[in-house]
Amino acid sequence: MTEAIILFAHGARDPQWSRPFEAVAQRIKALRPDAEIRLAYLEFMQPSLSEAGHEVAAMGARIVTVVPMFLGAGGHVRRDLPALLEDLKRRHPTVAWSLQQAIGEAPSVIEAMACEAARAATAQAASRAPST
Repeated sequence: MTEAIILFAHGARDPQWSRPFEAVAQRIKALRPDAEIRLAYLEFMQPSLSEAGHEVAAMGARIVTVVPMFLGAGGHVRRDLPALLEDLKRRHPTVAWSLQQAIGEAPSVIEAMACEAARAATAQAASRAPST
């Protein structure tokens, strides 16, 4: 294994919150069986980005892509995440670490959310339409 993908999410006190992220991780594993896939969290849940990063580096990853699972690039993505990644770069200088844009800013994700919102609204409207 030379490549790893770390999905970085905020975290929550409710463990059910992470279900969509776990589903995304499973889908990526199916699409990229050659890469090690990890979920990591900023707070409330484990592992942290540092823990996940150390783990994949210890497993032999030489290329690690970090994907922020945030809808937009707020303070956590602009400030907290780069600082955490810099620490991993210092501790594992032989690993090529890359940081992607917040997933919610990707045009394909924006399109998928828009389509789902429109579909849901259309279905709701159709279910409330008066019968003729």
